[in-house]
Amino acid sequence: MDFYKEVYSKKIGEPKFSKLTYNVIHDSNGLKRVLTKDEYPRANATLLTLVRNKELKDIVHTIRQIESTWNYNYHYPYTFISDQEFTEEFKQTVQRHATGDCFFEIIPPEIWNKPSNIDPEKEKQGIQKLLDHGVQYADMVSYHNMCRFNSGYFYRLEGLKKFKWYWRFEPATDYYCNVDYDIFKFMEDNDKTYGFTISLYDDPLTVETLWPVTLEFIKKNPHLVNKNAAFKWLTDSVQNPDVTKTANGYSTCHFWSNFEIANMDFYRDEAYSKWMDALEEAGGFYYERWGDAPVHSIGVGLFADKSKIHWFRDIGYFHSPYHNCPNSDKCSGCVAGDFAAHVVDSQNCLSNWIKYEMTFKELQQY
Repeated sequence: MDFYKEVYSKKIGEPKFSKLTYNVIHDSNGLKRVLTKDEYPRANATLLTLVRNKELKDIVHTIRQIESTWNYNYHYPYTFISDQEFTEEFKQTVQRHATGDCFFEIIPPEIWNKPSNIDPEKEKQGIQKLLDHGVQYADMVSYHNMCRFNSGYFYRLEGLKKFKWYWRFEPATDYYCNVDYDIFKFMEDNDKTYGFTISLYDDPLTVETLWPVTLEFIKKNPHLVNKNAAFKWLTDSVQNPDVTKTANGYSTCHFWSNFEIANMDFYRDEAYSKWMDALEEAGGFYYERWGDAPVHSIGVGLFADKSKIHWFRDIGYFHSPYHNCPNSDKCSGCVAGDFAAHVVDSQNCLSNWIKYEMTFKELQQY
């Protein structure tokens, strides 16, 4: 945490060594003009959320935050997905607050519900073990469905096939900082695959077999692993040795996926797709509680070049109880460097990402 606070004490602005795109042109007289929604050439991207009708108030809160800090300049579309039909009230309300078009996708039962290969007795025993240790959501089938869907199925939805990029957002989250450049074009123009704000340790009991299953897959498919993968971050056993031991060699460090910006073509490619097939066969989404955050993180950490993973230091973000709060003139409403209540400081894994996987140039980028 001392190192974390030292990094956050540095005042930052926009990325220095990257190509940035703004929605501003200069006319023949040299005057600035912001392009309208119909004029601006957007990337092939959408803002994306898995949400239900009862969360309308909270999702509107987040949309208003995203619009006021960024999307009012770019008018990117929103895609709302759910396993339930959206009400007309929901559709009309979110559209009133969004400057971009709104799309609504219903998840087919065949990719939302528990698959037929899950052994009921093994599942029961696994859930009971988690309950005995007080693991949250252990016996909520809908939560397990959500984790599995967000890990390997959302990007296969018919309505998302037309998009390459997504920015995942959640109900009742806050965005503290104004961002003037096009974030999707930043990812595209600078050859990035995945972007995040917060990195945490997971409960090792929820992912006890995820790493062994992954290693077995790697043994059979070594050619799919990127030579510049984030191995140290994924396997560190110094910071939390007991956690790594319980997770059978996985540090449990992960990108907190309730905020992520990524290229869906990465998920659709051979490495991630074949690995997801192996995870599906193993059944850990139901025998344990594999979350989409560790799954995305291991997938990106192993199969993508780590130089294409970007820490968005300049996007101030809050999803209870964790913050990403930069020391920047563009931010307000949070304390620079604040992470969370001190009792959960041990859950912070961002320092490991910085120390193990970022180059000096990347650290100095802002």
